Amino acid sequence: MFAEERPDSERRRARTFYDHNPTNAEVILLLLYIIIHRQAALLNPARTECLHPQGTAAPLSLPPIRACLFDMDGLLIDSEDIYTLCTNIILHENGKPDLPWSIKAQLQGRPGPEATRILESWAQLDLSSEAYRARLLALQTQHFPSCQALPGVPSLLRTLAQTRTPHRVHLALATSSHAGNFALKTQHLQELFSVFSKDQRVLGDDPRIPKGRGKPAPDIYLVALETVNAAIRQANAEAAAERGREEEEVRPEECLVFEDSVPGVEAARRAGMQVVWCPYQGLLEVFRGREKEVLAGLTGQFKEEGEGKTELERKNEEFGKVEGTGQRVKGAPGKIDDGWGRLVKSLVDFPYTDYGIRI
Repeated sequence: MFAEERPDSERRRARTFYDHNPTNAEVILLLLYIIIHRQAALLNPARTECLHPQGTAAPLSLPPIRACLFDMDGLLIDSEDIYTLCTNIILHENGKPDLPWSIKAQLQGRPGPEATRILESWAQLDLSSEAYRARLLALQTQHFPSCQALPGVPSLLRTLAQTRTPHRVHLALATSSHAGNFALKTQHLQELFSVFSKDQRVLGDDPRIPKGRGKPAPDIYLVALETVNAAIRQANAEAAAERGREEEEVRPEECLVFEDSVPGVEAARRAGMQVVWCPYQGLLEVFRGREKEVLAGLTGQFKEEGEGKTELERKNEEFGKVEGTGQRVKGAPGKIDDGWGRLVKSLVDFPYTDYGIRI
């Protein structure tokens, strides 16, 4: 949303209205005028301020969005509900309580093996890892084909897919789901996922993502961006003889990542991208009071391995800035209230103009 100051003309009109002891009807008309005027101003994309979810205004000097990169589970489709259903069935079979959001929050967005490790560590099931995975696979195979799109998603994807040069918005998928689960979840949703070409679908078992570098590491979103730029390079080469100016490749700051999970938001921020966080209510409750940390990618979900960083780089990985220059360290998260992240409760009626997206 955009913060709006009352223009002088509006203040002048208000003073004129009150100069002659207005009636109740006149006061109501004045209030209606102000409301309508302010709502119209909210739709003006030329504004240069944004209102953060907690209500603090900050300068917004970011470029228009040229690529939208999407998580899938719990963001585009309701598969997170099915993950919870299948997990709870196993927990109940073994005399355990339902999966709490405090634990589910740690599982979301992560690759399967890492999520399994976290779950097993918490649940302490009387099952071997092999038996747990086999039972989970059987339940998921049964239930994943019932996945459905979440509210607002079909319209959002359809609208973005209809953008055209010179204001085209490129689309890519970046999901931690491996190829087998992806097929189970989406085979019956071919129309919904047709907006993502095969080359712009980056899955959790993509060989371009090194082992141990799933979300919250930034790799999956950087690979997704590279698929977009590879398509741009190919299109430029094919159309070189037909037009004088090539389309420039998309920079990270021109990408808008859509995420529901906290590790996913951190991955996006560490990739140097803007992000929309659309969490489940249960997850939002877990992080109540820490929303700004999540949007900045500062919840500490990602722990870099290796000793190749300098002391300054390690410090700036923690705080998301470079002392003395103000420039971000590659792979570092963001800063509180830096304007790069936004919390939304739903993808219904997405504010395209806020991001410079022309539809």
